[in-house]
Amino acid sequence: MTTVTLPSSSNPSANPRINGDEKALIILCHLSAFLGVGFILPLVVYLIKKTEGGPVAVQAKEVLNFHLSLLLYALCIAPLCVIFVGFVLLPILAIAAFVLAIIAAIKASDGFAYRYPLCIRFIS
Repeated sequence: MTTVTLPSSSNPSANPRINGDEKALIILCHLSAFLGVGFILPLVVYLIKKTEGGPVAVQAKEVLNFHLSLLLYALCIAPLCVIFVGFVLLPILAIAAFVLAIIAAIKASDGFAYRYPLCIRFIS
C-alpha cells in the first residue's frame, strides 16, 4: 500500500491540491455527523477507497478516527454526569466536535487535508 502525502495548510505549495470529485467526497465525510450518518459514511468511503490509497481514503480514515475518539471521550465523560461535571463537559465536547468538523470542511473545500487535534489514531 502506498502512502499519500496530502497538502497541509501550513505548506500549501508542498503538494498539489485535491481535485473536485475527491474534494466533494472529503467534505461529505467531514460533515457526515450533520447529515445524520455519523461514522457510517466515513467508514463506507474508507472501505471503498482504501485500496486506491489517495487523499479520499486518508481523510475518510481521519474522520473515522475523529468520530471514534469522540465516542470514547463521550463514554468517559458520561459517568461524570453523576457528580454533575459531565453536564458541563458533554456540551463542551459537542461544541468542539461541531467547530472542528466545520473547520475541516472549510479546509477540504480549499483543497487541503485536515488533521483533527486530540484525535486518537485507532486506524493507521
